[in-house]
Amino acid sequence: MSNGMIAIIIIMIIIVGAISTRRCTEFLLLGSVLGTIVLYGKDFIGEWLVIVQDVVGDPDNVWLWLVCGLFGSLIALLQASKGTFGFSKIISKICTTQKRTLFTSFIMGIMIFVDDYLNVLSIGVCMKGVFDKRKLPRESLAFVLDSTGAPVCVLLPFSTWAVFYASLFYEQDLISSQFSSGMDAYLHAIPFCFYPMIALIIVALFAAGIFPKLGAMKKAYQRVEETGKVYSDASRKYNHDDRKGYEEDGNIWNFLVPMIILVGIGVATGDILLAVVISLVVCLIMYVPTKLLSMEEFFNLVVSGFGDMLSIFFMLVAAFSLEHVCSAMGLTEYLIELAKPFLTASLFPAVSFLLLAVLAFVTGSNWGMSAVVIPILIPMCEALGANPVLTMAAIISGGAFGSHACFYTDATVLASNSVGIDNMEHALSQMPYVMIAASISVVAFGIAGIALPI
Repeated sequence: MSNGMIAIIIIMIIIVGAISTRRCTEFLLLGSVLGTIVLYGKDFIGEWLVIVQDVVGDPDNVWLWLVCGLFGSLIALLQASKGTFGFSKIISKICTTQKRTLFTSFIMGIMIFVDDYLNVLSIGVCMKGVFDKRKLPRESLAFVLDSTGAPVCVLLPFSTWAVFYASLFYEQDLISSQFSSGMDAYLHAIPFCFYPMIALIIVALFAAGIFPKLGAMKKAYQRVEETGKVYSDASRKYNHDDRKGYEEDGNIWNFLVPMIILVGIGVATGDILLAVVISLVVCLIMYVPTKLLSMEEFFNLVVSGFGDMLSIFFMLVAAFSLEHVCSAMGLTEYLIELAKPFLTASLFPAVSFLLLAVLAFVTGSNWGMSAVVIPILIPMCEALGANPVLTMAAIISGGAFGSHACFYTDATVLASNSVGIDNMEHALSQMPYVMIAASISVVAFGIAGIALPI
């Protein structure tokens, strides 16, 4: 049996185990250990520790650890200032119904388009209390956040996603010979990015009350109706700071000013870490001199808020370690070999979408897998005579699917954490909508591949 096939078996064990037990981190760690045993035999312990150290120390990952941790610090400070309560009271006057609340969150998700992390984390903080007041399950907020994260960033050329994909595409001879720049190529692909478009349409219809509640989402709404609990008992441990409720008085400016600074600097510079750090400094200037918090209380909250994000840290370390192991086992190459019999010019965009969607889903790495397969798929597109614009759109859409659907990818983990629910509850409650969007996208790419062969 090839290592690629073994990798698929390990992934299936992780998926089945995580869904059945609702314990994701443990199965991700188990998968990475099993893969390391296959690769290194009796030396697996030392090699596994090397992999974990590489993951933790990777500069890109260090950036992510700091963003997540410091955002936890910012959330703790905003809650302690009671500014979130003030914001909740004001915006509740606009969000007077469940539909208005859902649709307001949807619009906010579209407006904060520069980066999916900024989108998910900032809106989660803003709207969590409002959803609780309107007796909407937290699962619905997480679904809206996740569905307006990567999908919105993909469809607008002013985002980190656009810059990333444009640079990768323009490195390929086929693309650089036909387009004036990577961004020019990306702009041509946007109208055919079917998955993010369909995902946004579905969540808009859901917010409007038109699209039905399905599966675990339907059960979440039933839970609220029957018990009044906006999150399940399994998610109670993530909401220890909600024990005071959202009825306290609070100065809305203690919330709005740091958040406006956060979003403004994030949009202007594209550097979310810088934006979070400056927002923390703004909180220090606003809260300590006014005696809202003492200096000791301020820094204790910074530390405790950072610590609240450790569960995300451990899950992402486990996921990135698994990605590293699967790559070493040749999972990508194996799946590409499996797809080769289906590679015709007309079907190539649909197969490309499926291939990247599967890779991004099973590894939890949408950008990483895109960087791996683009140098493979674009030359194959040229050799088959397939439509390069459709192929680029399929690759972008597959990456967006992975970010949206995988229950241990960073965007999904951040969405569940920002609203205070168990990660698997979020992933399973949005899964029917994700799969419907993916199924329609496969059909759309198939039809487009036939209708637009070149």
